[in-house]
Amino acid sequence: MSTGPEKSFDYLVPDELVGEILPGRRVYVPLGRSNRRVMAYCVAVERKEYGQRKLKYVMAALDQQTLVSSHMLSMTQWMADYYLASWGQVLEAVIPAAVRGNAGTREVTLLSVPSQVAMQLATLKLTEKQQKVLSTLAAATKPMTPGDLADKCRVTQAPITTLRKKKLITSEVRRVSHAHFDDIDIERESAKTLSEDQAAALKTILDQVNASQPKPILLHGVTGSGKTEVYIQAIQNVIDQGKQAIVLVPEISLTPQTKQRFASRFDRIAVLHSHMSDVERHWQWKRIASGIVNVVVGARSAVFAPTPHLGMIILDEEHDTSFKQDSVPRYHAREVAAKRAELEKVPLILGTATPSLETFYRAKKGLYELISMPRRIGNRPLPAVRTVDMRYDKTTGYRGAISRQLYQSIQRTLQQDGQIILLLNRRGHSTHIQCPACGHIVKCPHCELPLTHHITDGSTVCHYCDFRSVAPRVCPDVKCGYSGIRFSGIGTQKLEQEVKSKFSSYPIIRMDSDTMKKPGSHEAALEKFRNQEVRILVGTQMIAKGLDFPNVTLVGVINADTALHFPDVRAGERTFQLITQVAGRTGRGDLGGEVLVQTLSPDHPAIEAATRHDYALFAERELPFRRDFQMTPFAHMVRIIARGPTQPSVELFMQQVSEEVGRFAAEKGGDISLQGPAPAPIEKLRGNYRYHLLLHSFDRQLMRGAVLHCREKITVPEDVLWIADVDPIDMM
Repeated sequence: MSTGPEKSFDYLVPDELVGEILPGRRVYVPLGRSNRRVMAYCVAVERKEYGQRKLKYVMAALDQQTLVSSHMLSMTQWMADYYLASWGQVLEAVIPAAVRGNAGTREVTLLSVPSQVAMQLATLKLTEKQQKVLSTLAAATKPMTPGDLADKCRVTQAPITTLRKKKLITSEVRRVSHAHFDDIDIERESAKTLSEDQAAALKTILDQVNASQPKPILLHGVTGSGKTEVYIQAIQNVIDQGKQAIVLVPEISLTPQTKQRFASRFDRIAVLHSHMSDVERHWQWKRIASGIVNVVVGARSAVFAPTPHLGMIILDEEHDTSFKQDSVPRYHAREVAAKRAELEKVPLILGTATPSLETFYRAKKGLYELISMPRRIGNRPLPAVRTVDMRYDKTTGYRGAISRQLYQSIQRTLQQDGQIILLLNRRGHSTHIQCPACGHIVKCPHCELPLTHHITDGSTVCHYCDFRSVAPRVCPDVKCGYSGIRFSGIGTQKLEQEVKSKFSSYPIIRMDSDTMKKPGSHEAALEKFRNQEVRILVGTQMIAKGLDFPNVTLVGVINADTALHFPDVRAGERTFQLITQVAGRTGRGDLGGEVLVQTLSPDHPAIEAATRHDYALFAERELPFRRDFQMTPFAHMVRIIARGPTQPSVELFMQQVSEEVGRFAAEKGGDISLQGPAPAPIEKLRGNYRYHLLLHSFDRQLMRGAVLHCREKITVPEDVLWIADVDPIDMM
């Protein structure tokens, strides 16, 4: 049995529960000296001698159906080991709370007639009403509730209760679903003719589908090369074999378009995403588990979809950082998908125009099959990308979010009836509020980070802890009180204002996490843009990936340097990916396209490679640097973060961790490189001081052992909390 604690426990199964207690189901067991009743997961059932040990009995079975298959149990055990979490924590993450809580179900009493009673119906001495009730129930094809039976026979509950007391009717309490959701009808599409590159890619994938031990596949195709059609035709092959497919997409913004594409080609699909109600999530989960769903489309947690006949997993935009979970267990959907595919012997397809260096390196080493699709559909050219040097030119004195070059390109595109996407990966209006008289910066009191001004409600917001206050009219420093406080820095709200003032006669829409809060808001916004009701789309990175609008002929990247100089090993990689991905939104139709990238670092290798659409150039420059500094993908990484309300206690604790890790590595004769401990880039967050320590090693098990050793050896101060993030993505 797996419970909250780190280890598993053995219990005896009482005779009356044999057959009901099965691996992958929940049970109630007594725990500890007080024998308190707790919920646990059954992870194995065995017949074995238990010697002199005094084992306790399982109290009751909680589930009537298996929640976790044997393959999934193996995968969750692997996850617990790999991501340094307890097995119980992983199981809680894999099974949605909506399923654990039976959302959308209710307990009902179901009545039926035992077969031996049904055979004696004619000989029983009963009243007319009792005879009618018993005959009706015996003739029914399935059990009935007392209410339904009384309504059908037009009687009260009295004759039914009498028959139950006489044991002529048996009853059982079951939990049944009362939820149902109808899918919207979507116009059907037929299969498209494949290009030479697509046909070759499909053949390679189908070879792996039919292999006894399929290898993961990296489908490296430029934007607009037709990867989705390859996915769809590969899935059709899997469905024809009576199997199911899981398609993972990075963000909710991709789901509407992805769902539409798949729903237009397949009859039975299920969509899983964070905006669903618990009732809908449970209903979809049960449909998937029953095997009637052909295709599951969803964000990272859809990797756990309970498909009984899995035939393929597809991870689209595999480089995307949203595939990494930021709470326990801190899994990466790409790694979990690879493990699940290995256990269930099905192919995993990783598709992207800008592969993560981890995936690309594995493909170079031959661990993954590499498929290249270097040409767009119809041999359309990739858009021309130009950089605009935004370093301040004293001769012109030009300021603003939109450069002269971008302004002219927008004007020309609008005159030619084209559409425009403008990317700025920073929401809000002004990102910096400062008094020019005394230099005071308006910061979050809990995080000590500059607050962002949101003009729609006149508030200042911390994007890390959600602290809100009214935007100051005068300097908040009581010693100053200067009335000319300055709002500077550019967010999507300010960009939207500037675009509206310069192109007032053209409709514009903004897509960021402030405007896309309501369920269905993504679909509505993208539908307006697709129908060309809106000519200019302004947004954060949610508009950079996966969108396919043939009339978009201009993309403008307002500030390519947003994340370029973060203290993060992946800063250059993310910048390259973001520019390449958003550039790929244009030139997808017959009208061609152009991209303007505004930057203060036009000579940076990542920006230079992105303007040339040259992934090989970027990887060629970046990989040697990663190898020299013992970083991913060559070495394994673990980031340890500690936080607490007082800085000295956190710093002292992290110093102990560092010393214990070094001591453990020396004792084992292994090598672990340490960076830190040092204050985290965001040093104070939600009232807590934060320190971090980076571990690098070529030996993953050595690092795992070091972290577990620290858990056992070090006494953690009461006010300090710490975590170990395996394969970290967020370094802030």
